[in-house]
Amino acid sequence: MVRKVLALVGTRKGAFIAESEAGRGQWELRGPYCETWPMNHVIADPDTGTIYAGGGNEWFGPAVWKSTDLGKTWTHSSEGLAYREGEEPIKAVWSLAQRNGSLYAGVQPAGLFRSDDKGQSWQHVEGLQKHPSRPDWSPGGAGLILHSLVLDPRDEGKMWVGISAAGVFHTADNGETWQPRNTGTRADFLPEGQNYPEFGQCVHCLVMASGDSGRLYQQNHCGMYRSDDGGKEWVSIEAGLPSSFGFPAAAHPRDADTLYLLPLNGDSAGRFVPEAKAAVWRTRDGGRTWEALREGLPQENAYFGVLRQAMATDRLEPAGVYFGTSSGALFASADEGESWNCVAQYLPTITSVETLVVDD
Repeated sequence: MVRKVLALVGTRKGAFIAESEAGRGQWELRGPYCETWPMNHVIADPDTGTIYAGGGNEWFGPAVWKSTDLGKTWTHSSEGLAYREGEEPIKAVWSLAQRNGSLYAGVQPAGLFRSDDKGQSWQHVEGLQKHPSRPDWSPGGAGLILHSLVLDPRDEGKMWVGISAAGVFHTADNGETWQPRNTGTRADFLPEGQNYPEFGQCVHCLVMASGDSGRLYQQNHCGMYRSDDGGKEWVSIEAGLPSSFGFPAAAHPRDADTLYLLPLNGDSAGRFVPEAKAAVWRTRDGGRTWEALREGLPQENAYFGVLRQAMATDRLEPAGVYFGTSSGALFASADEGESWNCVAQYLPTITSVETLVVDD
């Protein structure tokens, strides 16, 4: 039996797959797939190996692509990916997540859809848009997007979503009703005295820690946060980081205290890595302390950014860590971030990175 690792890469011009053996020493790049559609998020079902790619734009429209043979062939469907007649049309699929046979899609303008037939058809999860705060949601820089989908692996009724710029919302009844979960997160762009609203924060990325702790991590436009109670309360963990601003976060597959970030230099200073020196920042104690991991990463003239879904880990031992840049480079670490290699270059802008481990 041969174990392989696939890095699933979404870009502005299609999906790509980087493939390696379990040692992750040599990589082979395949693609582009999905007829060079803009792909915002590419994921895989670890049980079946099915790959899903969500994307589109106002010209293509929204769709979810699917491959059941590790990228050799693809089909796509947008059946049901629409709001009611007269409502603003859906421009694109921004995020995907799957759990126990159901596939979820976050879209722009912000909303949630579910498929129970492996992406062939979709139904609107209307409860989210029925939340009384919906008329007051405001778009972030990329528009009003639902970009983070976190499904509780232990409770099929629970999920969290991140919306720019409306904040984090949670459901415990499979999407029928929702509650904002933003207590403790700032909105520095609001007038003084209104910086901690019930909703309206610009969350950038939301991830769940491994294990049964219920811990969540959030990279926000205005800081880095941890919650140990499913998002009811958030505490700042940005002390020790070079910047409170960034987009991606990636959780370790087994250690709830270990998290990876790639901070940028600020929202109005260029949005590239601080001092143009690339580093992934790692905590091993839940954000109390941080360390910069730089070996193998460019330390001069690195004027790239990393987008909100363009960082991931794999489930091997030691864990692999991956990120893709706005300039089209894919970096990989086979030793939990201690050292890095550039495994692909000159791709279109990388929008997402996820992983799949398969046994042949």
